[in-house]
Amino acid sequence: MEFDKDLSARQEARVLAKKAADAQKVLAGMSQGQIDAIVEAVAKAFSKEAEALAEMAVKETGFGNVRDKTVKNRFASEKVAAKVRGMKTVGVLKENDVDKLWEIAVPVGVIAAIVPSTNPTSTVCYKAIIALKAGNAVVFSPHPNAIGCTVRAAEIVAAAAESAGAPKGSVSCMTIPSLDGCQELMKAPEVKLILATGGPGMVKAAYSSGKPAIGVGAGNGPAYIHHTADVAQAIRHIVESKTFDNGTVCASEQSIIVEKSLEDAVVKEGCRQGLYFMSKAEAKCLAALLFRPNGTLSPKVVGKAAPALAEMAGFKVPTETKILVARENEAGPSVPYSMEKLCPVLAFYVMNSEAEVLSKCVEILSHEGSGHTFSMHAEDKAVIRRFAEKIPVSRFLVNTPSALGGIGDTTNLFPALTLGCGAVGGSSSADNISPMHLIDIRKVAWGSNGTRAQVNDELIELVAAKILEKLR
Repeated sequence: MEFDKDLSARQEARVLAKKAADAQKVLAGMSQGQIDAIVEAVAKAFSKEAEALAEMAVKETGFGNVRDKTVKNRFASEKVAAKVRGMKTVGVLKENDVDKLWEIAVPVGVIAAIVPSTNPTSTVCYKAIIALKAGNAVVFSPHPNAIGCTVRAAEIVAAAAESAGAPKGSVSCMTIPSLDGCQELMKAPEVKLILATGGPGMVKAAYSSGKPAIGVGAGNGPAYIHHTADVAQAIRHIVESKTFDNGTVCASEQSIIVEKSLEDAVVKEGCRQGLYFMSKAEAKCLAALLFRPNGTLSPKVVGKAAPALAEMAGFKVPTETKILVARENEAGPSVPYSMEKLCPVLAFYVMNSEAEVLSKCVEILSHEGSGHTFSMHAEDKAVIRRFAEKIPVSRFLVNTPSALGGIGDTTNLFPALTLGCGAVGGSSSADNISPMHLIDIRKVAWGSNGTRAQVNDELIELVAAKILEKLR
């Protein structure tokens, strides 16, 4: 009998969703201490396998590098676990005797978690920790190009969770790569919420499923270097960010923008730190490789190092080159360098004034990346405030590597690999997604003003007293 992949994937999705629902009923009855023990076990086990999983991911997808993927795996396990340690997510969260209100945490239930190929292992640990911490079961749907490493990551998490007392089925992963299977999972009646991290099509499908969903849009953040910035430090931050895992973090910078007065200083320092400013001919050759005819980013360039990208485009750069830079003036669907580029490639905009910089940043983000991330290097707080009030993003980062600051590694944002873009970006949240986004809060409220009749009687007595006082 011929194997029907789509039919088998749909059946697998239904089975996993049902098992997850049974497991979640058990999780929902656990104490905070029991839940916390499960989370700690997951983080510890995953951290031990961080490098091995990174090697699997790079080998299978061809994206990024082992060193930085190892860092991401440890970030998703150690840093996320440290942040949620002590966070109350079970039972009564607050008792307000003054306002006569209680708040009780209620798990949302089974979560369908979509995993991208750019972060195929770290996303598993991060989403598992925030889901389990909130008392939810989670079923992962891997990207077809990262099925092996994602399944392995989920196996490690599931085994660790079960060893600490989680019921079997609390963490599971689809093993048959199929769009039909993913859609079946999202629409399964047992699934109560979808955590979608992936391409625009997948995020749109999550929001069209008829289920509550938390999806994220594309990043396309400009990095503004203001004339009050320490230029050497700003470039150092940009290089650290844009080369991290070869540019696969969506919060990484996609362009550098400066005023004309700072152009020479930025170019000189950029060249010193490994930026290669391409000629018009070189930029044209690379642009032809970046995007497919349908306008989507070519997987051939994702997560490749700068020298390899140049070679693919038919020109050579020094072996120490870290980022390829193309001069640009415009933004829009026909301007490749104004788009999100998940590789060490940047656009370089030079404007005549601060006002023009602000206008161009808004234009770039309005074209793509609304609600996501913007970075600014400056010491003038008045300018920072002025831009922060106008730039349409959820994460406005100051004097930090954008990729690492956006995910909460070099800032005090919640450490996350799912970054909400808010309503302006078509997302249901503007936050870095945490366990608190994966619980419902039940309000217990006591009557505080008596019955309506009592209130009316009190009002009548008050009015009568005032009338008698005037008559005296």
